[in-house]
This record gives sequence, C-alpha cells and structure tokens, in this order.
Amino acid sequence: MKIFRIVIDTNVIVSALKSRNGFSFDLLSLIDDKRFTVSISVPLILEYEDAAKRNKSKIKLTKSEIDAIIDYICLTSEQRKIFYLWRPFLKNPKDDMVLELAVESESDYIISFNKKDFIGVDKFNLQVKTPKEFLKIIGEIK
Repeated sequence: MKIFRIVIDTNVIVSALKSRNGFSFDLLSLIDDKRFTVSISVPLILEYEDAAKRNKSKIKLTKSEIDAIIDYICLTSEQRKIFYLWRPFLKNPKDDMVLELAVESESDYIISFNKKDFIGVDKFNLQVKTPKEFLKIIGEIK
C-alpha cells in the first residue's frame, strides 16, 4: 500500500478548527493515520497559528486548545527544512510557501480548498485535492 505524502494548506486547518462537521475536520482527525504522512515547515506552522488566531472569533476553541492542536500536528507530522525559494511562482507568497514545502518533501498532494491558487503545480508532479477528494483517495469515504 502506498503511503501518500501531503501538505495541508492553511485554509483546511482553519476550516477544521471552525467546525467538527466537514471533511477538513475528518482529515485533521486522521492526521496520525498510517496511510499518509503530513509534511510541515516552521513557516507553515507559524501560518497555521496566525490564521487560527486571526479567526478566533469564528473558532469555538480556547487559545490553549488551538495551541494543543497545532502542537499535535507538529508531533505527528514530518518537519522539513526549506533551503531554496522559487518565488514568485504562484500569485500568493503564502501559497508559494506551501508549494516549496510540497516540492522539497516530494509530496503527492497539496490539500486545499483553493485549487485555483495552485494552477501550474503539475509542473512539479503535484496534484491539488480538496479534503473530500483526498479522503476518497485513501478510502475513507466512498
């Protein structure tokens, strides 16, 4: 069985923190699953934290609960170091950060709701999938 490598875009993490209903939460609930490995970098984790705290009014979790979830993501994911930059490749520098991590980690997929923001990543042998699409790939949903 192939173990997929993925990078999760910030919008998926924030969506999972906002609601227990939905495919983002389902994916986050499986973050320590053996069917895939999540790659992270220090800049991406800082972006997760910043975005979660900027959206605090929409997230029904305490600051310490958010911190604990981000700590768990760090604990269960593979930390990668980025030594090169291809910027700008995409329109948004924060999306470039996700792309750089995905390329460095040799990921199979970027998981994001904003597929249009990653147009052209197929040049790097990457695909962009929504949480629902990825959960189907790993057989979690039909």
